[in-house]
Amino acid sequence: MSDFPKNAEEARADREVTREELTETLDALGQKLDVKTRVHENLDAKVDQASAKISEKVSEPAAEKFRQGTDVVRANPLPIFAGVLALLVAIRLIMRKRSSS
Repeated sequence: MSDFPKNAEEARADREVTREELTETLDALGQKLDVKTRVHENLDAKVDQASAKISEKVSEPAAEKFRQGTDVVRANPLPIFAGVLALLVAIRLIMRKRSSS
């Protein structure tokens, strides 16, 4: 059991090290729990990838229109997401109704 500090100076140093480790751990947990920021970062990365692929495949005016659309999505992700979700639910309901008929 030699881990216990022998004097006050060692205790202070140990406390400071422990405090720094706890701060780092809490910062890491905070980043992992910040879902909103992580979603935005992931969305930005995906949009950038899609934009690059589209730019390679289509004409410049079409690529510019797509870039403008991506800017709208970045500025208003929640309404766009809600619209896409509503569209998917509507398609699912239509498919379910057709299969039961």
